[in-house]
Amino acid sequence: MPTLLYENFSASLPPNTSGSPNSEDWDMVHSIIPPYTFTLSLLGLLFNSFVLWIFFLHKDRLTVAEIYLSNLALADFILLCGLPFWAMSILYSYNWPYGDFLCKMVNSIIIINFYTSIYTLVMISVDRYLAIVKTMKARWLRRRRYAKVICFILWIFGLLLSTPVLVHRKVQAFEEYETTACVLDYSHRSSWKLLHQILLNVVGFVLPVTAILFSSGSIIKALAQRREHVAFHDIKDSKATLLMCAVAVLFLLCWGPFQVFTFLDTLCDVYVLDEKLWSHTLDIGGQVSAYLAFLNSTLNPLLYVFSGQYFRKKVSAIYRRTRATRRGSDMTMYQRSVVSTYINRVEQIKPVVILLNERSHV
Repeated sequence: MPTLLYENFSASLPPNTSGSPNSEDWDMVHSIIPPYTFTLSLLGLLFNSFVLWIFFLHKDRLTVAEIYLSNLALADFILLCGLPFWAMSILYSYNWPYGDFLCKMVNSIIIINFYTSIYTLVMISVDRYLAIVKTMKARWLRRRRYAKVICFILWIFGLLLSTPVLVHRKVQAFEEYETTACVLDYSHRSSWKLLHQILLNVVGFVLPVTAILFSSGSIIKALAQRREHVAFHDIKDSKATLLMCAVAVLFLLCWGPFQVFTFLDTLCDVYVLDEKLWSHTLDIGGQVSAYLAFLNSTLNPLLYVFSGQYFRKKVSAIYRRTRATRRGSDMTMYQRSVVSTYINRVEQIKPVVILLNERSHV
């Protein structure tokens, strides 16, 4: 496909002829996406900062599941830091004034976040599977040290899979469009683009979704078998599993459309679909689906608050501790004030006492 068509997180460049039959679609994209992206970034950065702040301040050690959730929040936070660059680019007719380095880095971060997020969700599902289905046999696998190492490996894994974007993303001048854009330029290396899109669909969607569905199905089956003997720990496991399922479902709803358009683009590249017939649909659909996918990074923290019972307990514990600290500080200041007042009064009384003593001796 031409380099100006939508290619995996790049901003498409619409035809600049005023008589284009599709100009209304592009006008809609230009008017909606920038304010939507700025709002998404602002809210998402605030929400994810709050989640990371709670996990950082709480005195208790993080559980294995909380280590994965904090890793997911960190990945979302980093992704949202890069979105304002694209919003500004769209505002200025897809012109990219930030240089080649940021062109590569911002878009590589998006890919790294994508892979890190989906495989962090896989590890959350696997952790729930080990905790509920393989409770005794795999207890030794659920260690905090292992979880931290796995999170580090996931970041390296995402970095490696972002290599095609890091290599081929660049700033190019397009005289016919009167702009300098940040695009994926595969040029004659069509195999790189095909490889990149297959990785997105297979490694970034089919394999992890299969793992999540298997883990979730096994968990639901195990919980159903225990339903006749409900105990406190079963209720706890059910709520933790509900949060895991909610986060996974949200990810699928947000990223699913983008995966569909990526697959359709691949079918055009291998001549299964007519490129001329599908080009405009892929351009507009790719834009909308990509920015829908970014919504996932903003909504994840809300799931922690509304579905995570133990996260809410952490928030309450930190609030009570902060309030108690303030009361203690206020009490200390009051006590110091009382002591200081007492000392001042004693110092004021001393000369009077001395004078009376002298007069009595006289």
